[in-house]
Amino acid sequence: MWEKVQETVSYIKAKTNDYAPEYGVILGSGLGSFTDDIQIAFTLPYAEIPNFPVSTVQGHKGALVFGTIGDKKVVAMQGRFHFYEGYDMKAVTFPVRVMKYIGVNKLIVSNASGGVKDSYKVGSIVLIKDHVNMMPEHPLRGKNDERFGPRFVNMSEPYSRNMIAKARTIAQDLGIEVQDGVYLGLQGPTFETMSEYRMVKILGCDCVGMSTVPEVIVARHMELETFGISVITDMGNEDSIEGITHEEVLEAARKAEPHVRRLIGELIQQY
Repeated sequence: MWEKVQETVSYIKAKTNDYAPEYGVILGSGLGSFTDDIQIAFTLPYAEIPNFPVSTVQGHKGALVFGTIGDKKVVAMQGRFHFYEGYDMKAVTFPVRVMKYIGVNKLIVSNASGGVKDSYKVGSIVLIKDHVNMMPEHPLRGKNDERFGPRFVNMSEPYSRNMIAKARTIAQDLGIEVQDGVYLGLQGPTFETMSEYRMVKILGCDCVGMSTVPEVIVARHMELETFGISVITDMGNEDSIEGITHEEVLEAARKAEPHVRRLIGELIQQY
């Protein structure tokens, strides 16, 4: 793994003239247009990057975009990788490893999720304060490489409380309604049954999705300060769950996207 990461890092640095972003941003379903807010310096399609997987999911474009937001240097992933696509967890989280070694020290992760909290509705924007990992494979399983991080990772603060507090203040200033919540990670790719949604709520979680958790675990393994944001694209209740499709998820995410883009952009500039 170490050698693969370093090979990929060397390739990217050569292609971007040693561009060193402070922020990494992983863009989830329907949120790929965030790159329109970036003053783009370089774009590298995943297919051209050594050792990179290629996203197979509709709505995920598949490129690393380098540039600036205000005076902050960023790299954004247009499209992420999921365990349900057939990749193992080391492949899913490989880009996070690479981000660390091109200079990133803060990671922002976005996703679309199903909501079970009574105060949520389709389109709600959720600041993720914690997660429950119910993925069937752990991204740190296997022999630990101390060059990346410790064998046993402290997960008492997976999502930066300081970044959450700053985002909440920014949202208030911008008049954007946000809530917080605990995210539960499941394998997918099926949407949840009603019984599974009830399970999510019983476990003390507020929303559920098929990504984010592995990336955050690996980010914390390497001591990246991490912030997570979710758009509620369907509600796990009898009234709204019937007939949910991936297209509807993308559409709900697109409607919330201008607010999410503005919030993330301001957080990057102000934090």
